[in-house]
Amino acid sequence: TKCESSCVCADGLYENLDGKCVAAEECPCEYGGLAYGKGEQIHTECEICTCTKGKWKCVQKSKCSSTCHLYGEGHITTFDGQRFVFDGNCEYILAMDGCSVNRPVSSFKIVTENVVCGKSGVTCSRSIIIYLGNLTFILRDETYTISGENPGVRYNVKKNALHLMFDIIIPGKYNMTLIWNKHMNFFIKISRETQETVCGLCGNYNGNMKDDFETRSKYVASNELEFVNSWKENPLCADIYFVVDPCSKNPYRKAWAEKTCSIINSQVFSACHNKVNRMPYYEACVRDSCGCDIGGDCECMCDAIAVYAMACLDKGICIDWRTPELCRKF
Repeated sequence: TKCESSCVCADGLYENLDGKCVAAEECPCEYGGLAYGKGEQIHTECEICTCTKGKWKCVQKSKCSSTCHLYGEGHITTFDGQRFVFDGNCEYILAMDGCSVNRPVSSFKIVTENVVCGKSGVTCSRSIIIYLGNLTFILRDETYTISGENPGVRYNVKKNALHLMFDIIIPGKYNMTLIWNKHMNFFIKISRETQETVCGLCGNYNGNMKDDFETRSKYVASNELEFVNSWKENPLCADIYFVVDPCSKNPYRKAWAEKTCSIINSQVFSACHNKVNRMPYYEACVRDSCGCDIGGDCECMCDAIAVYAMACLDKGICIDWRTPELCRKF
């Protein structure tokens, strides 16, 4: 309503995030709440994007894959990047194909069995079952078993000190890499050769996170609990109606949880901070460390930190964060 004196940039210059006037060519870009300078790149699983004049210019990769994360006490990041958390004591379908009305035959189905792992009611993924026609993998008790046969599927199992890895090829359809830390973290990396519809708690893998809460009945749920309940493998399990806040239930654990999880915000991970937004991982770590109160406290915290470390590794940043005192390898 009135004129106020202030500093303005000269014609043809623009204010950057540091308050300096720069030419358009020097304008930064924003992604995930972080600023990137001219010429900096971000790599997603499908695109390479370069910051140019304040805007991202993206080039599609020749091979496109996407990863769904199930970690800790019911945290999921879908193939399209939607995040949510749930506390359901049941078996749930993580991912499967054959979801469309036109092609109802499924070539794979991945199921997680969740059980209560804290007095506050939080749940953990304890076992994973992978159905590939007549071939079945069961991941449980830090090991795995394979039963049945399917000549139409090729697979290879690799292991190291921390993980079991399964490379699965369904020719003409999918290449999958499944990574399990033999505890609560499970990753499904999938590359498909067709536009086959995928569904389950990992979402529909169509590049749009806004419709990821698509239920088994083919409508988009209004909230994650309605969505999760629709993907129960056993319909006799009780529905879930709320998500536990374990730090409110166990306030005496909150200070310890925040202190131990602060490594995510520390200099140890500084090289990754501008590549992967750390706050969702820190908040998940605090939540899990508050909730995992029936033994294995540190294991829950270590699993949560490891998820951030793996997200950094996906961006090409390898962090050697484990020590003999904190989450040692063996």
